[in-house]
Parts: sequence; C-alpha cells; structure tokens
Amino acid sequence: MSGNDDNPGLVVLAVDDEPHCLSMLVDVLNAEPRIGTVLTAANGEEAMEMLRPANGTPPPEVDVAFLDMKMPGLDGLELANLLAKLPHPPAVVFATAYDEQALDAFELGVADYVMKPVSRERVASTLRRIVAARRDPATAGPEQGGEDEVIPVELAGTTKLVLRSSVRWVEAHGDYARLHTGEATSHLVRIPLSQLEDRWSDAGFVRIHRSYLVALPLVTELRMSSSGYMVRVGSGDDATELPVSRRHTRDLKDRLVRAAKQGWTSR
Repeated sequence: MSGNDDNPGLVVLAVDDEPHCLSMLVDVLNAEPRIGTVLTAANGEEAMEMLRPANGTPPPEVDVAFLDMKMPGLDGLELANLLAKLPHPPAVVFATAYDEQALDAFELGVADYVMKPVSRERVASTLRRIVAARRDPATAGPEQGGEDEVIPVELAGTTKLVLRSSVRWVEAHGDYARLHTGEATSHLVRIPLSQLEDRWSDAGFVRIHRSYLVALPLVTELRMSSSGYMVRVGSGDDATELPVSRRHTRDLKDRLVRAAKQGWTSR
C-alpha cells in the first residue's frame, strides 16, 4: 500500500499481476493530485481480500479501481463484476496491453479503458470525468471537448477501435446497435440504442426516432415530407435522410434552435 496520506483525495486501487507494470501504474497514480491514497494488489483474489472486513475493522472504500485485464485466477472482467456488487462500488478503469476484450469492457459499462503504458495525461482525463460524474451523473460519458471515446467493434474476427467522433448516426438492431461512420461503413456493437443515447448525450448525440440516434452537429436539414419530418445528416453525396418520429420532433427542433443560437453568439 502506498499513497499521499496528507491529501484527502480519491482512494484508488491498482491491480496487476506484473510487478513492473504495477509499479509504473502506481508512479503515475501517485503523481495525480486528485488521488490521496493508492492501494495495490497483485491479483484479483488479493484485491477482494483487501476489501473484506477484518476483525471488526471496516474495509477501505475505494473510489476508483484500475484493473489489469489478463490475470491468473480472477481476471479483470470477473473482478470488475465482483466490485460492482460492493455496497459502494468503485468506478472501474481497465488498464491493459491487449484490446481483445475491449468489447466486453465496453458492454460492462466501465468508466474507461486505457492502453498500457498508461500516461499521466490519460489518467488525468479519466479522473476528471469520474469526479465530474460524482457531482452530476449526466456527465458520466467521456469529457466533451476532451479525449475522444473509443468504441471496440468486431470486424472479420479481429477487434477494431472506432472513434466516437467518426460516428454520424446509430441504428437500433434489437439489443444491438449499428454505428454508421463517415467512411460510409457500419459496425454492429452489442449494446442497446437506449444505452448509447444516455452515454453519448453530452457528446451531441440525440434520439430522433425509436430506431435512430444522430450526431446533432451533423444535421444539415430538417424538413416535412409526405410521411412526416425527416432530417438530413451530412451533406453532398454522402448525406443520409432519416425519419423523425412525432414524439421526438419538438425536442429536436428545440435542440437545433439552441445549437444555432450558440453558434451565433460565439461568432
């Protein structure tokens, strides 16, 4: 166990079975002013033992857990599921050198997924979002104007990392969602559209239909057709027209007006 005892900041748990990687991560965490205490564990079993009451002494309440994905015994995903069942579950961040399980991490709803070696800037960005989410749960998604969110998708047997900023609109497919990107390609991810709506609302995505979520800054036109309102996403030959349901029309109009006013006042 190590930390800055005179700083009543976040209590962070770092778990990694490789001593060198754990030491490097602890060095980065100790340099972050938001962190007051850093607890360490060499594996999932040790981490859970640390968080159990002992001899009438209550266990430490951890604010954030940085977990390695691939560990003997309890791996990162299994440990994250156990941490989620604690009375005061910590925010979970996966820190790993592999991206094969990124899709599983994304579906689990973890606070972040970072690649090793973890930089101080990346940790600072992650903690900013976690602290902001504690003040306002609506800000739980990636920091607007900050680092872009990465979405892991399966493509031809491999995992591809797609930037959220490249997604123009999202289409519902039952419990799945299809991400349509600026490259006129699409990717199916195992997450419901409603979950993406909540997660990406602060990034400018808005629900226009039970089946569609669009990036509001890319909406170039809202018009009435014989079958109801339609939005045009993008411009030129790459533009796409999508239907707007009655229940979402008013909200979409209001959002477009507010966005236009913000654009005028910023000029």
